[in-house]
Parts: sequence; C-alpha cells; structure tokens
Amino acid sequence: MNDVTPPPPRDIEWQFSRHARSVSRARNLLREQAAAWKIPDEVAETAALLLSELMTNAYRHAKVSPGREIRARCALDVDRLRVSVTDANDSLPEARQAGPDDESGRGLALVDALADDWGASAREGGIGKTVWFELAHPLPG
Repeated sequence: MNDVTPPPPRDIEWQFSRHARSVSRARNLLREQAAAWKIPDEVAETAALLLSELMTNAYRHAKVSPGREIRARCALDVDRLRVSVTDANDSLPEARQAGPDDESGRGLALVDALADDWGASAREGGIGKTVWFELAHPLPG
C-alpha cells in the first residue's frame, strides 16, 4: 500500500450565487486554498483583497437573471497565482477616476495598483465576461 499523499490540485473553481454573502465566502475559500498551496501570507492576503473587489463588482453590477451564478477560479503556476471571476453580464469593466467623496469606484484602480497583471475579456463560447488578475510569487519548497 502506498502512503504517499497526492499534492493538492493546482487549479480550483467555485460557484457562487449573486449575493453579498458570496464575497466573503470567496475570500475565505481563497485563503484556505492559498494555505493548502503554501502561498506566502502576503500574496494570499493581496489575492483575497483583489478577489473581494472582483466579486463585489460581479455581485453589484452583473444585473442578470436569478440562477446566473458567479464563478471564481484560482490557478497556481510555478511563479504566479492567477485568479479570475466570471459572471453572466457582457459589459466589460472600465476603470474610472473616483472623486474624494465617492463611496465606490476604486476597485479596479486597486487591482491595477496591486496586481502584476490583470485584464477582462468576453467569455469564450458563452454569455458574460471574465475579469482576472495575476500575482507573482516564489513557489515554496
């Protein structure tokens, strides 16, 4: 009998309802996965913050029919963590300049400032879009 434990998956996807509670649920799942992958805490916390921004945008702005879920995906490569959020709204996000009194509108500016790369595109072969970011990191071990 072989007692070798297989390595955790390097790619995982979650499905969420379009609800405010899904934002914190996504953050918590990403933190758990990052710990399992032994991603450095600083990278994991930045990823959780940026995922929260993308999930919040999807929840607030993807005004679609009930039952259209939001999907979050994390993929770990040798030196990068890629996180994406897919929703069923075809409108691509646009960064805007938030004024000092605005209560929102800074999410994509935060993603742009903290991510090593990010972007958005129409969803291949389906309805909606995917917004993603990447964070560079050294792979532990």
